[in-house]
Amino acid sequence: MAENGKNTGDGKNLDKPEAPKPNNAERFTALVMRQFGSGACGDIRLADYQKVLVQGYFIAIDRALKTAEEARLAKNKANADHKYDNPLPCTWENVNTLDLALDVVHYARMGLDMMQANHLFPIPYRNKKTNKYDMTLMQGYNGIKLVAENYAVEKPTAVTVELVYSNDTFLPIKKGASSNVESYEFAIENPFDRGEILGGFGYIEYADPAKNKLVMMSMKDIMKRKPAYAAAEFWGGKVKKWEGGKQVESETEGWLDEMCRKTVIREVYGAKHMPVDPKKIDDDYQRMRLREARQAELEAMAEVDEFANAIPIDPDTPPDDGIPFVPDAPPEETPPRGNGDTAAPNAPGAGDAQEPAQMPIAPNF
Repeated sequence: MAENGKNTGDGKNLDKPEAPKPNNAERFTALVMRQFGSGACGDIRLADYQKVLVQGYFIAIDRALKTAEEARLAKNKANADHKYDNPLPCTWENVNTLDLALDVVHYARMGLDMMQANHLFPIPYRNKKTNKYDMTLMQGYNGIKLVAENYAVEKPTAVTVELVYSNDTFLPIKKGASSNVESYEFAIENPFDRGEILGGFGYIEYADPAKNKLVMMSMKDIMKRKPAYAAAEFWGGKVKKWEGGKQVESETEGWLDEMCRKTVIREVYGAKHMPVDPKKIDDDYQRMRLREARQAELEAMAEVDEFANAIPIDPDTPPDDGIPFVPDAPPEETPPRGNGDTAAPNAPGAGDAQEPAQMPIAPNF
């Protein structure tokens, strides 16, 4: 027995209860710190709030992996020819954690929060060369706003973004002899029947009204930015599905208004209209720009590989941003088509999105 309640026969100290074991999110944060420290960037420190953001990243990435794994299993089952199956489970054990750790730290230090609507989204891409999933973190439009305003030469006091429909009234007022301030007049004449989308605009306001800027995009301008193989689940159009080994086609309305609005937001908050202050550019911003370039490369290659046939994570609700698919990452060198590495065009599973399996309850972080 213990004397004075301090010690037991087996050596346990009763005055010092065992510390609670870290949960999965805390273990993920420790993994991120460990992986980042083992890279070229050396030791890092995160503020307590940034550690909370990292734990939120774990929750969002975990959900994305589980959703993608369910889609992988469903797509494999639906394939008429199982040589097109994706054999790699979409689980934590198959994620490229070193690159993910680097991204997580940089985005957390920029203040992007996956637990907030439309800040940041995780998208896993299967890298056939490494046989791992590269986890891309894509900014939503609220994330784009946050970064653009924080790194701008001058932070705007307000930004308004609207779509203009055929039954609306929109009158741009450009700066000139009759007006010292760029402005506009806008009225929604019939809120329940606005007609067809004609375009959109953004109005950037500053403390000095003379600096206010009106950015306009016609529908033609918006459609120029639509991906060549944009998913009909988002942009509307014909959807091809495999049912019972046969390809069937159906029409879907998609979420055209949401996609158009987000396209206008991306334009308005771009550096062309909201210049970046060179003095504010840091390692985190540079990393973000490099990853954006990689994201564009992944999307372009996925489109070439029949990206339109990929499965959206949640086609029944408006997408938070971008294209939440799980496509294959391109190899470092683009192989010629027909080399056997990709599925033949229109074959079941061609250009398949990653499809997922259950993540272990206690991953080995």
